[in-house]
This record gives sequence, C-alpha cells and structure tokens, in this order.
Amino acid sequence: MDRTPRSLIKAVGALAAGHLLAMGAILFPFTALMFVAQWQREIQITAACLVIGLGVWLVFNRRHPRFLARVPPSRLALWSFLAAMAHGAGLMLVPIYLGICQTVDTDAGHAAAQALMSANAGIAVGVALIHTLAMTLSGGLIAFGVYRWFGLKFLSRSWFNLDLVWATSLILVGAISLLVAV
Repeated sequence: MDRTPRSLIKAVGALAAGHLLAMGAILFPFTALMFVAQWQREIQITAACLVIGLGVWLVFNRRHPRFLARVPPSRLALWSFLAAMAHGAGLMLVPIYLGICQTVDTDAGHAAAQALMSANAGIAVGVALIHTLAMTLSGGLIAFGVYRWFGLKFLSRSWFNLDLVWATSLILVGAISLLVAV
C-alpha cells in the first residue's frame, strides 16, 4: 500500500508464510492419520468427501468471514493463514497427498506403518512447499504486474471475485480424488 517495490516483496513473503502454515496445519494431522495404514482408503474417501462438501458449501455461502476483515494489514501473514484456512486451501491438497502416499496392499501392518512414519512427513512438507511456491510465484507475478503497469487503483476499479471458481475447483478435485480412491 505504500507503493514501494520492497513492500511488495515483503507482502508476498508474508502471504506465502501464512499460506505455508495453513498447508502444514491441514496436511500434518492427515499424515498422523496415515499411521493407521489399514484404513487408508477410508481416510482418503473421507478427505475427498470433505473437499467436495466444502466446495458445495462455498457455492451456496458466498459471504466472506468477517474476522478476516478485522486483521490489520501489519499482520499480513496471519491474514494469509486465516484466509487459506477459511477457503480450504490445505484441505484441497489432502486427497492428492493421500493418493501419493498409498501403501502396497500386500505389506504387513507394521511394515506399512514404518514406511509411512519415515516417508509421509517428508512428502507432506514437499506438497506444502511446492503448492506454496506455485501460489507465491503466480500471485507475486500478478501483484508485480498490477503494481508496475496497472497501478493500485486498478484493483479498486476492476476487482472481480473468484469464489465460485474456487468452490468449483474444490468440488472437481474432491470428485477426482474420490473416483481414484474408489
């Protein structure tokens, strides 16, 4: 908002940090659930249904959470974390993450649990980092373009809402994940 390139870089970094924390807050509890290897398919189906349910809820509930408007601009990383949680950004990755971490059906229970304990936390970190990097690069490039060529007034004059697109993408990812799991 103070129209300096340095502030833009700091803002994008704060948004990335908050988004990454939201990914971790969602992915790591599901990583812990993966230790229960014999229920992996059921956990993946439940996660896909949660993603679909959140997408359907967002289609019909278009109001933004009021608490997001009360977070001061000086706490941009906190706002990014809360916005990512409210929009289900981390939840969208769970069915994909669980699909990546599938165990072999012929493994014995203890061997599967050992493999999950050693590998899945690293995969969860990788998924969260890659997603955050992609979000940061694409959002940062758009923010730089608006800052450099269009100006900040462009945002107030031409704002458009992508909530329906986001809700539809949640439903689509959940449906694909559900089909793969079933």
